[in-house]
Amino acid sequence: MNDLELLQVLANAADEISLSRYRALDLKVETKPDKTPVTDADRAVESKLRELIKLYRPNDTVIGEEYENTGESERTWIIDPIDGTANYLRGVPIWATLIGLRIDGEILTSVVSAPALGRRWWASGGKGAFTRDIDGSVRQLKVSGISKLEDATLSFNSLEQWRDAGMLDQLLALSERVHRSRAYGDFLSYMFLAEGAIEIASEHDLKVYDIAALVPIIREAGGEITDLLGPLTEETSSLVATNGLIHSQVLNALK
Repeated sequence: MNDLELLQVLANAADEISLSRYRALDLKVETKPDKTPVTDADRAVESKLRELIKLYRPNDTVIGEEYENTGESERTWIIDPIDGTANYLRGVPIWATLIGLRIDGEILTSVVSAPALGRRWWASGGKGAFTRDIDGSVRQLKVSGISKLEDATLSFNSLEQWRDAGMLDQLLALSERVHRSRAYGDFLSYMFLAEGAIEIASEHDLKVYDIAALVPIIREAGGEITDLLGPLTEETSSLVATNGLIHSQVLNALK
């Protein structure tokens, strides 16, 4: 089984657990020290994925949101068991499992699976990015060809997030320059970007497990994804993704 096939196996296992606990009346919810919510489903998904990775790739490193990092390999699986936990616990179907594989410092392969939406996206380095639609059909992803900021659509996460980052004025100024702005939020903004439905997605206060799975999908679809201040690093927390054609325009506008 190659890595992309294993990613699909992991996503299937994650979907089975997360869907079984979605809207469950006995869902257990706690607040973590960073004041973000975590459910028993988050932990169950990550535990299962760690178990499967240990079975199929016993020497690999695992970084996850809910448990301590394990392993010291140059092959690292990076997991967000449920991206959009706040949506998950409120019954909003915009949530997904994010899994990326980093080899020798480069994230080339990933999957984003949103079972409540009936959608999945994946990519592998040099082989393109794809999505499976709700009807089961598969299509290749390609970002839009829009090259002017005034024709672009922007998606952000929340006004409060930009306020807390001290960049609300920049966001509002950018929103006045683009054709349309929406807050689709979380992983969905970036998947819409990869599909060519929007041109800009940006947010703050992120961790490596929020970002890793997005990178191959956006890049293989022809887009660009960077830190607000430059190339992505392990410490990146402010993310800007575009269709590539307007990336410099967006960075200049936000600076």
